[in-house]
Amino acid sequence: MNMNKLLILTIAAIVQAAPMALAQRNKNKNLALQKTEKAVDMNAFIDDLMGKMTVEEKIGQLNLPTGGEATTGSAVNSDLEAKIKAGQVGGVFSLTTPERVRKTQELAVNHSRLKIPLIFGQDVIHGYKTLFPIPLGLSATWDMELIEKTARIAATEASADGLNWAFSPMVDISRDPRWGRISEGSGEDTYLGSLISAAMVRGLQGHDLAANNTLMACFKHFALYGAAESGRDYNTTDMSLHRMYNEYLPPYKAAVDAGAGSVMMSFNDINGTPATANKWLMQDVLRGQWGFDGLIVTDYTGINELVDHGLGNLQEVSARALEAGIDMDMVGEGFLTTLKKSLDEGKVTQADIDRACRKVLEAKYKLGLFQDPYKYCDEGRAKKEILSKEHLALARQAAAESFVLLKNENNTLPLKKAGTVALIGPLANTGSNMPGTWSVNADLENTQSLLAGMKEVLGTSVNVVHSLGTNLLSDAKYQERATMFGREIPRDNRPEEEIIGEAVNIASNADVIVAALGEASEMSGESSSRTDISIPENQRNLLEALLKTGKPVVLVLFTGRPLVLTWEQEHVPAILNVWFGGTEAAKAITDVLFGDVNPSGKLTATFPQNVGQVPIYYSHKNTGRPLGEGQWFQKFRSNYLDVSNEPLYPFGYGLSYTNFSYGDIQLSKDSFAAGDSITASITVTNTGSKEGKEIVQFYTRDLVGSVTRPVKELKHFEKISLKPGESKTITFNITAEHLKFYNNELQYVAEPGAFKLFVGSSSQDVKEKDFSLL
Repeated sequence: MNMNKLLILTIAAIVQAAPMALAQRNKNKNLALQKTEKAVDMNAFIDDLMGKMTVEEKIGQLNLPTGGEATTGSAVNSDLEAKIKAGQVGGVFSLTTPERVRKTQELAVNHSRLKIPLIFGQDVIHGYKTLFPIPLGLSATWDMELIEKTARIAATEASADGLNWAFSPMVDISRDPRWGRISEGSGEDTYLGSLISAAMVRGLQGHDLAANNTLMACFKHFALYGAAESGRDYNTTDMSLHRMYNEYLPPYKAAVDAGAGSVMMSFNDINGTPATANKWLMQDVLRGQWGFDGLIVTDYTGINELVDHGLGNLQEVSARALEAGIDMDMVGEGFLTTLKKSLDEGKVTQADIDRACRKVLEAKYKLGLFQDPYKYCDEGRAKKEILSKEHLALARQAAAESFVLLKNENNTLPLKKAGTVALIGPLANTGSNMPGTWSVNADLENTQSLLAGMKEVLGTSVNVVHSLGTNLLSDAKYQERATMFGREIPRDNRPEEEIIGEAVNIASNADVIVAALGEASEMSGESSSRTDISIPENQRNLLEALLKTGKPVVLVLFTGRPLVLTWEQEHVPAILNVWFGGTEAAKAITDVLFGDVNPSGKLTATFPQNVGQVPIYYSHKNTGRPLGEGQWFQKFRSNYLDVSNEPLYPFGYGLSYTNFSYGDIQLSKDSFAAGDSITASITVTNTGSKEGKEIVQFYTRDLVGSVTRPVKELKHFEKISLKPGESKTITFNITAEHLKFYNNELQYVAEPGAFKLFVGSSSQDVKEKDFSLL
């Protein structure tokens, strides 16, 4: 092509693009103008309304009592109807169905003086009636589009059932699997957790918060809840600002940047000040640095718990929480019962009460409740949209893609659709266990067990036989604590040897054994911390007996946290981690076991060799006495006497029924300056015999910094699908933005110097290349 022709084509392209660019600029201006006009209208409306409100009515808007359907603590509010009529309620926690919501809303709209509508909220964590995998499992898909879709479906169903506010997403980073609520988050990584945080907010809130099929998101728990000491729920957190800003705060900020309408404060003490009374967190960081303008709500009785933290009596702590920035008090009613007295005594200001009241009213205005208080009360929607075929199909897909194949010796999996399969274990024939923790709206009676799902999917092609094999836990009282909230697990009171012996007899006549073992759903989640995170001893005894039959054994592992599986990894031929997969988990597990779906999940939290390694995570700092590469023990180096520093399964790990090979990393150049970039590329090939999905992971390391830096940090990934023999080249454009971090002055900077790039199938199995930022 000659230069004149190239010049003509270039000019033509510019001319063609100019109207499009102008149109986009005009669209952005129009959107900004509309947003400004809406804000003006909202402020005028709320100014007028607040001008009519008494102090008591303003305080009433700050009260969020429970409707009594589900609680996470001991307090249950009384006289709800009378309080609503008196204008002493701003919203209701955990009350659902269009009929009940309408009746409750009518109390406010028809019987209170100012007819201010209520807001209705609940924990909608990983689905509503259609349950998806627990968040830790869902994160293992590494699929932001899929995750956003699950949140969109959750919002559709919950809003059809009367709700307009979701206490979700939970975005706490956690690196301690003893903490039960690790199951509710997205694992240990800051970057991945931030992407999932934003995807969840987008899914819940959609494009229009005032639509009747969206929910106001409430990200939680702000802040650092996942870093509780000793992995014990609600415990103290002590952390430097450097670590806080670089590792733990970004997922919260990602929710703010995605437009989340509200935030829930955490239960824990942070460096001496509980989050619920932490003015620095709410005013300096959240409002000041991040520009958050939404609603701040406590967690369940969070203000009342400040008394036990040692900050004063209920009146004192309520005043302190309000002054720190809390807008709404969930369940505790400390605001309702003390703020007027504190105002009269000069312990709180009218300005603080007005600020909090305005935030509650703004949330209701943005949801469109003043225009139509009953917009979420359409019983026709509930019948049509909840548990629809489309929703169930996505639940099955999401579950299958969340499963992580941890081991597959001698291609034990996938199983053949023929012969006899012995399905053994306490988790084989219980459907109520499938949804996992925080599935408060699950239809447990109609959720399939693995046994039922397997028989439905396989039909007569496979003879499935079953035995309990052993109890979930040998200690009956421990099992009772671990199966609360209606999660029934079968229990046999015969001697353990007799139950195991019966299972061995059944398994001995089968072609293959599938052992459904691990945790019950309520062994992880809130108030479910564990010091021993291995498979219970009686379940291990069953596994040993099954292995002695000489038949192939597949461990289907149910868990809400990383477990210690060192013995299982050594002895069991195949291990498929299925987390708690939700409504369609039974069918999805069958799909993967028998090869209709090739597993593609990758871990988002490290599995330790033993609990003594905890906390263990891939993006740790180096020490001044690091181990040599490939070493286990060196005297006067940072290591253990009894076990290596390595995890059992690293972050990003997960096998497939096919194999993938990685070529060498190619860089467009070795160095670049700020404002420029480097293009990194790598070719991935499916060298196996089955089509499969691979998650290609890009990490960097800053080799020299003004402060110590992690040995690896995830910066990019792509999930690709390859047919047998197919190759694909993946590229990543590295800019200075990817290399930024908060220094000791909390400045967000990219420092010139030497870096490493790592690309591979996990945080450990990587190729590497050097580059520099000039």
